[in-house]
Amino acid sequence: MFALSGTLLNAATVLVGGVIGTVLGDRLPERIRENVVRGVGLFALAMGAKFAIDTTNLLYMLGSMLLGGIVGSLWGVDRRLNALGDALQQRFARGSSSTVAEAFVTASIVFCVGPLTFLGSIRNGLNGDASLLSVKSVLDGFTAIALSATLGWGVLLTIPLILVYQGGLALGASLFSGLVSDLQLREMSAVGGLLIMGVGLKLLNIRDVKVADFLPAIVVSPLFVVAFGKVLEVLGQ
Repeated sequence: MFALSGTLLNAATVLVGGVIGTVLGDRLPERIRENVVRGVGLFALAMGAKFAIDTTNLLYMLGSMLLGGIVGSLWGVDRRLNALGDALQQRFARGSSSTVAEAFVTASIVFCVGPLTFLGSIRNGLNGDASLLSVKSVLDGFTAIALSATLGWGVLLTIPLILVYQGGLALGASLFSGLVSDLQLREMSAVGGLLIMGVGLKLLNIRDVKVADFLPAIVVSPLFVVAFGKVLEVLGQ
């Protein structure tokens, strides 16, 4: 159940935010929405830095980010995710006489496609830590208010998707919890911290970091720790 704690919280905040936004309609001032996003962006920078400085060796982080970034760029992760979002938007929302489809597609992309979804679910599944998903829940809750105020109640249809997709990632990660050492988990968190800082920079409109392209670094990190350890053994250090 601990593996799903963050997902359940996330679904609850989207539910509350969606209901509030539907009731408020377009009466919610845009400046309030902007300040909420900026506040979360500042918090994301601080939290990401906290995780990043917890690395035991900067070479672990550097190697994971470089290799993961190369893999992500070659795969075109960010480009493919954006293309998927555009395709879904055109397929289900364009030409529709109702905003329900547009609300569902838009909210699905915002809530389920991003580093916090991936990072938070894995962390929650591996050790029960729901801190990242808690931050995501706050952001998604206020985003749900903004989206539902503009597009209507279709935002609420994303709740089952959050439970299945995000919960599935967390439960899948929990199956591998015994196979990941404390050092590997620590370095995964450090790499994740850098990605969260990238999210913060994007929310603050400072720099549009293609964070999705660096998502493979999370998977590369524990492998890099093992490989680096083997190299040290060979060198007799």
